[in-house]
Amino acid sequence: MITSFYSSSRLTTLPSYNSPTPRLKLFSFTAPLKLLCPPKLPSLTITNVLKIADSLNLSSSTSTPPPDLHTLLKPTILVSEKLGDAGLDLLRSFADVDCSYNLSPEELCSKISSCDALIVRSGTKVNRQLFQAANGRLKVVGRAGVGIDNVDLQAATEYGCLVVNAPTANTIAAAEHGIALLAAMARNIAQADASIKAGKWERNKYVGVSMVGKTLAIMGFGKVGSEVARRAKGLGMHVVAHDPYAPADRARAIGVELVSFDDAVSTAHFISLHMPLTPATSKVFNDATFAKMKKGVRIINVARGGVIDEDALLRALDTGIVAQAALDVFCEEPPKDSKLVQHANVTATPHLGASTKEAQEGVAVEIAEAVVGALQGQLSATAVNAPMVPPEVLSELAPYVTLAEKLGRLAVQLVSGGSGIKSVKVVYRSGRDPDDLDTRLLRAMIIKGIIEPISDTIVNLVNADFIAKQKGLGISEERVFANSGTPVDSIQVRISNVKSKFQSAVVTESEEISVEGRVKYGKPHLSRVGSFEVDVSLEGNLILCRQVDQPGMIGMVGGILGEKNVNVSFMSVGRNFRRKKAIMAIGVDEEPDKDTLNKIGHVPAVEEFVFLNL
Repeated sequence: MITSFYSSSRLTTLPSYNSPTPRLKLFSFTAPLKLLCPPKLPSLTITNVLKIADSLNLSSSTSTPPPDLHTLLKPTILVSEKLGDAGLDLLRSFADVDCSYNLSPEELCSKISSCDALIVRSGTKVNRQLFQAANGRLKVVGRAGVGIDNVDLQAATEYGCLVVNAPTANTIAAAEHGIALLAAMARNIAQADASIKAGKWERNKYVGVSMVGKTLAIMGFGKVGSEVARRAKGLGMHVVAHDPYAPADRARAIGVELVSFDDAVSTAHFISLHMPLTPATSKVFNDATFAKMKKGVRIINVARGGVIDEDALLRALDTGIVAQAALDVFCEEPPKDSKLVQHANVTATPHLGASTKEAQEGVAVEIAEAVVGALQGQLSATAVNAPMVPPEVLSELAPYVTLAEKLGRLAVQLVSGGSGIKSVKVVYRSGRDPDDLDTRLLRAMIIKGIIEPISDTIVNLVNADFIAKQKGLGISEERVFANSGTPVDSIQVRISNVKSKFQSAVVTESEEISVEGRVKYGKPHLSRVGSFEVDVSLEGNLILCRQVDQPGMIGMVGGILGEKNVNVSFMSVGRNFRRKKAIMAIGVDEEPDKDTLNKIGHVPAVEEFVFLNL
């Protein structure tokens, strides 16, 4: 319960946002980001608490040393599709691993509530129902591969579940498979092989086409697409690409020209698809698109089956618009009774893009490292539903992350109960060019600090912006240059249109609750409350007093706390004018009882004060 006391003779207790009934706060071992949730903290569910108590034999007076808590509560990782041994070994060194393959949706939902992480390939649908069945325990979903169209990212974000993939380990394998299909199609390798095994010798039937000097259009110039381009250039092909997000300088470095979608499909002799499956790309290769192509074009798809309208492709093959197609992926896998697969001019493989021994082991290790890192609280570079904060930025901002959360937590406790928080402004003073300051991580921490103390919602980097929007909390940001040379000189949090339980925290001109802090000696410090400058380490518990600036106040309040054996860890006084008003900030190791706080409230020179739990 958040309470505020004044110097009048009666004790005033303001309403709390949370229920006054004591309850067990459930922390998650599997926090997706250590900068957002305490890392390496075991998952304290009712079942686990009973398990711990039983294991520690708490009801007896035994002197046997208790087992390590993390040994008792290793996270559980469910692997629902086959994963390479090297990846499984890495997972088992950290967690309890349940390898259960070919689960039905119902079986998966029944298992997931006891799992902290789930690793899938492309065959498992990770949908909203699964996140609901997890009851908040599932913190990480790992996709062993690149595509994440089988994962409901919106639901994952709403439930605060980090989704990571393994985008690099199979890049070369997928690119090599694309080139292999291109060459096999151009030279009719599969058809000729089947013919000769049938006892035929049909040299004239399987005359191919050369690749040298032909135009290859790469649709999607990401990791795989760019590697295909490198190899195609080595084959003497002219390569163009379409990708609305690809940087032109990277394409030029490889010798590739970026062109529009229509220019790419209308000028190419070969078209290789490397785009993700999204609402915008679903069936983008349809009758209208095929009508724009050169007659006799050849198509390779090692991306996602859903980007092609398979019925439209079949019609294009029958009319000769498309001479040949080489397909590794399909709308339905495995395809059933597919006329497209059976077409004489189609070369088909069963989703083998990443199927090399090296890639399989590489993907297994990459996704295992990402999942374990996330469970340990590290920010994964392969997270797909959280802001991509570069490692160098993360390292630079690390000291300010705790400061951001503490300021949010402090500011919200200064709001009088019943005041709805709708508008928050954050001002960052930076010694760098303000436009270069990446504030996403800091903003998420401020949202976490504001929302968690007044609700039962767990906020992290994954869902911070979504939760803020869901609760109608508007966050505006301002970046101001400060001649300090540090990435963040200070952070100021302002809450407007609310009543304050500590009036001194309100800036008169703007009628906003305002707190400001900075990092000193690597630790977060409170530097300003309202218009009063202070210097307070943001650790433990804090008492803020507004008082008449007169001698003896520190000793008087300190004496009251000392009488009750409440240890003072620090004390700071800030004032605007000598012998006028001052704010005394007192850090205490223990939470004082109501009687102690009441005595402080009865000190004549104390005009108002508030106790804050940081």
